[in-house]
Amino acid sequence: MQSQPVIQLLRKYAPTFHPVVAFSPATDRLRLMNFTAANKTLTEDIYSNLSSFSEYIGTLLKSNHYKYGIGGYDEQRVIYGAIQHFDTPAEPRRIHLGIDIWGPVDTPVFAFMGGSIHSFAFNKNNGDYGATLVLLHQLDGFAFYTLYGHISMKDIENLSGAQYLNRGQTIGHFGPPEENGGWPPHLHFQVIIDMELKEGDYPGVCKLSERDKYLHNCPDPDFILQMMQYAGK
Repeated sequence: MQSQPVIQLLRKYAPTFHPVVAFSPATDRLRLMNFTAANKTLTEDIYSNLSSFSEYIGTLLKSNHYKYGIGGYDEQRVIYGAIQHFDTPAEPRRIHLGIDIWGPVDTPVFAFMGGSIHSFAFNKNNGDYGATLVLLHQLDGFAFYTLYGHISMKDIENLSGAQYLNRGQTIGHFGPPEENGGWPPHLHFQVIIDMELKEGDYPGVCKLSERDKYLHNCPDPDFILQMMQYAGK
């Protein structure tokens, strides 16, 4: 399936979507996060250590009282160089395919529209998603999926396949490092057209040589979030 019809439908129905996280443009501030080599304040000593990386993110959010840090779609990230999980043979994975929202542990995550549970899993490798949920949605006859990575174990422990979740329902929470793949608390939110028969998992980071293929299958999640326009303001 081509991504363009789904993008058009997401734009069409955007005014009806429930926020994925609680956010008010009138009162809340978003910090645009940059994990590329261009960010000289983010050194390997910082991102290769969980405590240092968490402190770095916390300091950024406390400055000017940002509610969340946000960003990362189609970003070539240096932070993956410190994690073996992303060093695949011949070519490492560095291109991020979702949007990350950084904030406190237990921050609620909501269903932007109704959908059924496609799959869920605990992807336990260091640097992986940890607790993960994938939902199946339909708009005007087109099916697509959303992936929620780095959530809490409590969010997937009592789920059942094909269970329907309603618009605005709490479907997850930002998980702690021991449940989210060893990361500072955040949500990885990704749109996927074709799950390619995968369950409870789908690449959230790809090789540079496969960038076009994966971006075609994973449109910009901000068509749903509608938050990036406020980042850094």
